[in-house]
Amino acid sequence: MLFVEANGAKIPAIGLGTWELRGRTCARLVQQALRLGYRHIDTAQAYDNEREVGEALRASGVRREEVFVTTKVWTSHFAPHDLERSAKESLNKLRLSEVDLLLLHWPNPRVPLSETLGALAHVRKLGMTRHIGVSNFTVALIEEAVEKCPAPLVCDQVEFHPYLDQSKVREACARHDMAVVAYSPIAKGRIKNDEVLARIGKAHGKSAAQVCLRWLVQQGVSAIPRTSRLERLSENMEIFDFELSEAEMREISGLGNSGGRLTDYGFAPKWD
Repeated sequence: MLFVEANGAKIPAIGLGTWELRGRTCARLVQQALRLGYRHIDTAQAYDNEREVGEALRASGVRREEVFVTTKVWTSHFAPHDLERSAKESLNKLRLSEVDLLLLHWPNPRVPLSETLGALAHVRKLGMTRHIGVSNFTVALIEEAVEKCPAPLVCDQVEFHPYLDQSKVREACARHDMAVVAYSPIAKGRIKNDEVLARIGKAHGKSAAQVCLRWLVQQGVSAIPRTSRLERLSENMEIFDFELSEAEMREISGLGNSGGRLTDYGFAPKWD
């Protein structure tokens, strides 16, 4: 397994996203993923599945220190006392003494960023998380966060796939030794019928999804594809035995533009 290194964190290059996975389905998939060799599990307070993720981690038999666990604080808990209480709640549900990475799930302009980041750094100091970071932050917000945070931020988790050009966010993260973690890395399945990805995949004996994930990993990005199908778990991991050429990388990057975003809400920031 490859790792993406950033500000002292070693983030496995492929992880399992658990958004929309609930109950026994979630527990079963996470447990199976860990047995297949996944060592990076991504959850969040808002996903309402931290309890199942924790259960699966214990049931898998994999040692806790081998698994990189990420969770996220929802925007309604960004006031300092709320953030600390929220982090404790997540740890109680996961039944863990600490997570590996705690993220701010979305920006929240209603709470001063310096206060929220101060609380996030404090939670890290208390030993509730080994690392801290942000999610869905734009270039301007990354710059502000780095300036105002009393501790190093290790990543920005953002939507990233071949149809969405995230070069500006990548450059901003690189400037501050932050990793980019890609959610929806296979564009919520929309890449299935893409002729370019299918052609490149055929040349390597791989699927369009595997080409997508390889394209991200080759850029030093960590990807967290979500799947509810057990057979896809293995497929998403089998991307370390081939390499895309520079020409192929450029061709895939050429599919992207700023209008390819699939996850957008009314409370989202003004995207780059």
